[in-house]
Amino acid sequence: MEIDSNLLFQDDLPANHRSGFVAIVGKPNVGKSTLLNAWLGIKLAAVSPKPQTTRNRFLGIMTRPDAQVIFIDTPGIHHPRTKLGEHMVRAARQAIPDADVVLFLVDGSEPPRRADREIAAMFKGLSGQVILAINKMDIVAIEAIEANVKAHSALAEFDETVCISAMRGDNCDELLETVMSRLPLGPRYYPEDQLSDQHERFVAAELIREQALRHLQQEVPHAIAVVVDEFKERDNNSLYVSANVFVEKSSQKGIVIGRKGSMLKRIGQDARAELEAFFERPVYVDLWVKVRKDWRRDDRFLQELGYSGG
Repeated sequence: MEIDSNLLFQDDLPANHRSGFVAIVGKPNVGKSTLLNAWLGIKLAAVSPKPQTTRNRFLGIMTRPDAQVIFIDTPGIHHPRTKLGEHMVRAARQAIPDADVVLFLVDGSEPPRRADREIAAMFKGLSGQVILAINKMDIVAIEAIEANVKAHSALAEFDETVCISAMRGDNCDELLETVMSRLPLGPRYYPEDQLSDQHERFVAAELIREQALRHLQQEVPHAIAVVVDEFKERDNNSLYVSANVFVEKSSQKGIVIGRKGSMLKRIGQDARAELEAFFERPVYVDLWVKVRKDWRRDDRFLQELGYSGG
């Protein structure tokens, strides 16, 4: 990635200061956002048990006295069936050659699948280093550990392999130190208190969408988009967040609202708790459900949501 040299933050840095971009890639639902949130110590990326939770590529920034690590959190790489899916896969693929280090996250509770093999094939000819992180070791059957680790390690030539549990925290600190040791010496690209390249509206929308994913079933969660319409600070130091929850069908609208508004109320209450934890102040959440027919196949609407078409 190219950075304007006039924007570097270089005051009083040690001579051995490291910095660079780390792309976290893998198939859907392997724990990429869970790992990033754990490292940053704050929920910046939406997390749910459902695959394809992450839709946008965005940066999570960790600054320490000895290093600044810019993590590129990417959507899970899969075979897309919609325009939205095509955007997600394109965003993930484009992150790989831009990175100083690629962190390939796989699900160690199962042997490699076709998607794992296809992603590993993307690493051929890279100038950056590739680290294999084998996740979910806390749930893998004891008799399958050796075989699964060996099979994943054989997918490509990796500079390092680390077995972890992002959910439980096992070996995550060791993995972070491994990643940082592979970064080049360099300055800071962002102020030390900046956690992401995304604005507060994006974070609010993601935290609201996360709760919709957690409460809704079957295809409905994947048909949801959240757009924050108002984000205002009030005189009493609280925040007012008004958001539109878009679905693709009228039948989905009824499911999201629920009987007498019960489902939407539940989503709003849990989203409010997450928003208050993130912004560290009281938050009032106002949600509205709207139908935008087949929006996942609508290029214009996808661009309005911030998905690039390139």
